[in-house]
Amino acid sequence: MSANPLVLGSTNLPAPALVTAAGERAAYRFLEFFTAQIRNPHTRRAYAKAVGEFCLWLESRNVSLITTVNSVHIAAYVEHLGRACSPPTVKQRLAAIRMMFDWLATGGVLPFNPATAVRGPKHVVKRGKTPVLAPEEARAILSGIDITTQAGLRDRALIALMVYTFARIGAATAMKVQDAYVQNRRLWVRLHEKGGKAVDLPCHHNLEAYLHAYLDGTSIQNDGDGPLFRTIGRGTGRLTRTPLPTANAYAMVRRRAQTAGIRTQIGNHTFRATGITAYLKNGGTLERAAAIANHASTRTTQLYDRRSDEVNLDEIERILI
Repeated sequence: MSANPLVLGSTNLPAPALVTAAGERAAYRFLEFFTAQIRNPHTRRAYAKAVGEFCLWLESRNVSLITTVNSVHIAAYVEHLGRACSPPTVKQRLAAIRMMFDWLATGGVLPFNPATAVRGPKHVVKRGKTPVLAPEEARAILSGIDITTQAGLRDRALIALMVYTFARIGAATAMKVQDAYVQNRRLWVRLHEKGGKAVDLPCHHNLEAYLHAYLDGTSIQNDGDGPLFRTIGRGTGRLTRTPLPTANAYAMVRRRAQTAGIRTQIGNHTFRATGITAYLKNGGTLERAAAIANHASTRTTQLYDRRSDEVNLDEIERILI
């Protein structure tokens, strides 16, 4: 890939040679796809990597112009990926390539999208891989946290938020203090979920108690524009004004689980899956769970439903040997 003054923002990926060789319009439209069309930085990085590797593969096969790429090239690349990558990875890479070519086609760089006719590998997922905790395990983690410290108050409130609202960790750590507010004498939270969508939810009574204890015990309730969940100052044991990074939250939940004697290899998403499973097990509907979790489809929510795990275990225990 050759150097080019137009660079893909934070991805630090220059426009490929086979794109710039197709003219200024092609180069501009290509870079516009990543900078203007894709707003989520995580998606931008993933798609830039996928398209960049595809372009390198094309160049290694002497394809010199992006405008000469056809469905045969793309199908061959999908076959190439399938020998080294899992089906979900191949499907994600193909989705990035397809969207990029669609953007070029709608911008007049190509007469049509050559990736439209290319099919990815078949991959059906009916059960998610996120580890789920039993209710008593989740309670053990929450009750085992030392809340005489600001870190303890923060950690209990953050874990409870993910359990009782099914919040993604990114939405939780993006919250400001003013996103925990009182309405009709009840504490509510506003989560900024994917796609910039704000989701307002009333707090479970346990979460309400934990959030009040956290806000009162750390004296941040008047800092409305400040981050709700913050890092702890080195050597001070007190909150800073820096938002808690996702990686720090992951290390925290792993540490809290270990302290509680939980052997399951949990992550931040575990609490989302744990909350959804507990909700459904206690009579909640899949449609309501999807709405709370901000899922576009109930099929996604079903991946978090692990009620069948208990049925499977009961059947296995019938093997009386």
